[in-house]
Amino acid sequence: MSNGDFIFRMDTLLTGSVAYDYLMTFPGLFKEQILPERLSSISLSFLVDAMTKQRGGIAPNIAYSMALLGERPRVMATVGEDFAEYRQWLDAKGVDTSLMKVIPGEFTASFFATTDQSSAQIASFYPGAMGHSSTQSLKDLAKKPDLVVVSPSAPDAMMKFPAECRELGIPYLYDPSQQVLRLEGHELARDMEGARFLFCNDYEFGLISNKTGLSLDQMLGHVEILVITRGKDGADLYSGSDSVHIPTVPEDEIVDPTGVGDAFRGGFLAGYSRGLDWKLCGEIGSLAAVYCLEQKGPQRYSYTRPEFVNRFRKHFDDDGKLDQLLK
Repeated sequence: MSNGDFIFRMDTLLTGSVAYDYLMTFPGLFKEQILPERLSSISLSFLVDAMTKQRGGIAPNIAYSMALLGERPRVMATVGEDFAEYRQWLDAKGVDTSLMKVIPGEFTASFFATTDQSSAQIASFYPGAMGHSSTQSLKDLAKKPDLVVVSPSAPDAMMKFPAECRELGIPYLYDPSQQVLRLEGHELARDMEGARFLFCNDYEFGLISNKTGLSLDQMLGHVEILVITRGKDGADLYSGSDSVHIPTVPEDEIVDPTGVGDAFRGGFLAGYSRGLDWKLCGEIGSLAAVYCLEQKGPQRYSYTRPEFVNRFRKHFDDDGKLDQLLK
């Protein structure tokens, strides 16, 4: 969306978790340590060979990816008293943190993940300040956003924000991902209804389908665009009777899968904010995801916009449309 030198950018508001990620690597394969016949009494401890503490959480991970591509997304979330340094980091990268509310006496949520040599991952999550997410409201915003992203946070907040979007007439992207396990089928179906986008990976899609009883075609009666990411097999985008497959971009090396899906979402939304077609948005997301995969941690990767566009054009044809990202 442009007019001369003016480039329209959507006001995107992201809700979801904000966390510190404690990322560990296991120099083996989880599947070799698990006895299927003993699952009812499983008791495992893995000696890891590395650990790092990273800035994470789904909402700022997506926002960081968007900011690298010239967007200025807003994040609305609850955080702990230990958030000051993290806030400074996001502000410096171009993310609007003015709606990130500190909860006295609480720590910022924490994510603990161990990844094995096949990129399989075992993780746990402590909500901390995230448990207060529903104390915030879209109705209190001075400026109504063009798009709200509802990504995993406290379950009550994940149900509150879609309801407020529907009441206020705000388009929203529904991304239940890790919270699919906590949400009932009727809750998922209700909050898909009227969403502009539904994002999930292929495993989560299976869970959503089983819980709701809805097939892919039936889900497309609830949402405008369904995006299913498939790891090394790329992503598939569906809208009505149309579909397009987005291949992965070849990586220089695989370092850490944490946050790759968030980077994809950020790249997709950066393209969508500029009014680019959904296939091109998916391709931008695919490259953004690979940058994340090649680094340790969900906000450790970086690039200039010219670097991004040059690498993009080695794999995809944008017909000059990505020149918008250079402005």
